[in-house]
Amino acid sequence: MPMDIEGMKRFPIEDFLARLGHHPVQRRANAVWYRSPYREEKTPSFKVNPEKNLWYDFGAGMGGNIFALAGEFIGSGDFITQARYVAEVSGMPLPEHEPHRSSEVRQAGGQSFENVEILPLQNRALLHYLHERGIPSAIAIANCKEMRYTTHGKRYFAVAFGNGSGGYEIRNPFFKGCVPPKDVTLLPSGSTACNVHEGFMDYLSARALGIGNGEDHLVLNSVSNVARAYRHLDGYGQIKCYLDNDEAGRRTLEALGTRYGERVSDCSGIYGGCKDLNEHLQKTLAERQAQRENEKKSKSIKM
Repeated sequence: MPMDIEGMKRFPIEDFLARLGHHPVQRRANAVWYRSPYREEKTPSFKVNPEKNLWYDFGAGMGGNIFALAGEFIGSGDFITQARYVAEVSGMPLPEHEPHRSSEVRQAGGQSFENVEILPLQNRALLHYLHERGIPSAIAIANCKEMRYTTHGKRYFAVAFGNGSGGYEIRNPFFKGCVPPKDVTLLPSGSTACNVHEGFMDYLSARALGIGNGEDHLVLNSVSNVARAYRHLDGYGQIKCYLDNDEAGRRTLEALGTRYGERVSDCSGIYGGCKDLNEHLQKTLAERQAQRENEKKSKSIKM
């Protein structure tokens, strides 16, 4: 992996927290105390030892080095993901390479993509897959591409959603992955408000539901990309968050709230009881279909 792991391990946790908008409440001999940066608390129980560059959260009963702390922010136990987040926040270089459309591209998980082709989305099986998830073909075709690729000697196809660095998030009924480099996707329309989504399926769902019409949208393509989003979000007066109703989504919302304060609004109440916006869309469509069927039955009985 093209990064200085030891250099990142020595990056001061105090500076790391400061870049994320968290500042100490109290200083003692060799202990710096904070309110936990990734959960709510009134009494500071989060301790940093600057000499050893380690942290410990007494309220949660856990601690470790800077990578473990990054994992708590982004909700990931994967070291590669943690290291990338530390690199982003600390400003350390993390070289990434543009995908070669006619040769092999390998993602972090080891999946290889060969003879990659990017085409307009037209495959009926892919459009049907999106339709089953509540995404109309018109919205899918306007926002996505079709990727054809070879892996392990076999040819496959997938829905492809591009990011700001030339990489793609790819999905089909049996596979979820990405072709690097990894980055966020900004979809501007000239608005002062930006709608933030965790994944592109949620963005497509927002379009299907009419959410954020006339406003800008930003897709993180992973909560680990939140620091990459700052360069875009810094200029917005209003940031509407449609993040997953889980621990990782909550922590991402907290990170954005810490940086942007009252400019951030949590819109997850719209899909309360559902994991994300796409699940809410599917549930809404199923309820509408059930209602139509009930109305038909009522009419037939009256006749």
